[in-house]
Amino acid sequence: MSTLEQAPKGAEPHTPGHVESARPRAAVGSASGSGLLERMFKLSAHNTTVRTEVIAGLTTFLTMAYIIFVNPTILGDAGMPKGAVFVATCLIAALGTLIMGLYANYPIAMAPGMGLNAYFAYVVVLGMGYTWQVALGAVFISGCLFLIVTVTGLRELFIAGIPQSLRTAITVGIGMFLALIALKSAGVVAASPATFVTLGDLHSAPVVLATLGFLVIVALDKLKVRGAILIGILLVTVLSFFFGGNKFHGVFDAPPSIAPTFMQLDILGALKGGILNVVLVFFLVEMFDATGTLMGVAKRAGLLVPGKMERMNKALLADSGAIFAGSLLGTSSTTAYVESAAGVQAGGRTGLTAVVVAAMFLACLMISPLAGSVPAYATAPALLFVGCLMLRDLVELDWEDTTEVIPAAVTALAMPFTYSIANGLAFGFITYAVLKLCTGRAREVHAMVWVIAAIFLFKFAYIGGH
Repeated sequence: MSTLEQAPKGAEPHTPGHVESARPRAAVGSASGSGLLERMFKLSAHNTTVRTEVIAGLTTFLTMAYIIFVNPTILGDAGMPKGAVFVATCLIAALGTLIMGLYANYPIAMAPGMGLNAYFAYVVVLGMGYTWQVALGAVFISGCLFLIVTVTGLRELFIAGIPQSLRTAITVGIGMFLALIALKSAGVVAASPATFVTLGDLHSAPVVLATLGFLVIVALDKLKVRGAILIGILLVTVLSFFFGGNKFHGVFDAPPSIAPTFMQLDILGALKGGILNVVLVFFLVEMFDATGTLMGVAKRAGLLVPGKMERMNKALLADSGAIFAGSLLGTSSTTAYVESAAGVQAGGRTGLTAVVVAAMFLACLMISPLAGSVPAYATAPALLFVGCLMLRDLVELDWEDTTEVIPAAVTALAMPFTYSIANGLAFGFITYAVLKLCTGRAREVHAMVWVIAAIFLFKFAYIGGH
């Protein structure tokens, strides 16, 4: 969700990393003036060097490498082979990031998005009863739609038509949803027939180790230690071998086969009417998350200037293509990662930064035994940390206007309490449209909101829940 933290156009992105300045930093050392890399990435024009770009790439990778452990765990809960998902995660992260670097020349990394993978596994598959093959088909369709609206220029129309309050609510709601999943995976929250949820067994090893991991991640992040999330995951994993009954299977080995997930998507199954709202949710969240992240990180790197907008269009195309490419490999929606801002802060200004990240993800293919040894309660602290940070977007809401803040609150609250991002989006859009209509402010509502609200209302009336 990426983390699924959206930065609206022109706004600063939010990141678990530490990003403080929007101004391009001076390059470390003298700018490279010749050679193949100079011709490919125009290092001198961006006041950077090969050394700076490599350091920036390593920094970005460390801040987002947790996804190679988290994604197989989440999609594994949906019945997908964890080994194959691990390979698909590494491959699509490398492929998407490489295209971003070579085609768009942007220092932005890509990987399966946080939040979207949780929606894929816990809502679409486990909640709604679809197979993971059908869910991959829905991702493929949403990726095709995403590519169409990008090529035709409709993407800007969609983004402009959605109120800022609902965009903010989507981020906050997904953050709360991730937090609930994390607390459940760690054993902190347990089921209760009387109160639905209750406190888990605080004396169990998973709860203790997950709590320790969460505190370590927060502390290291505050101390500006790069890769804080990854360190926390690895620490809990190591301790699980001694205190959690986990078994160590080694670190290095040949990567597992990707055959169990490669080209296993069911597109025909995804075209059935009952899954229409799933495609819509994938499409909307992908659009807001990816566009906001790309705009925000590019602005922070000083690349959002009129003369360089063509590169932004290439970045949008690279992002769109990675979504359906990921569905072919066997993983949930791929998106631009806001953690790329950490590499920008380290001086990354060109696609060479992204190429370094891609190379690191390919190298990770050789650590599949370690990835398979990571328990769910080791990745839970990462989910909780990311979810907590996503709540800070609440400050962007206009709390004096109830026709804006109430739909946003309904959107955010409905996601964890109905265990569905789709329901949160539906309730939010419907509430927004109705409140504006009832208060005589219907003219403020963009046509896109009416369309989306009508689709969700029709779905509830004639199709039912989920």
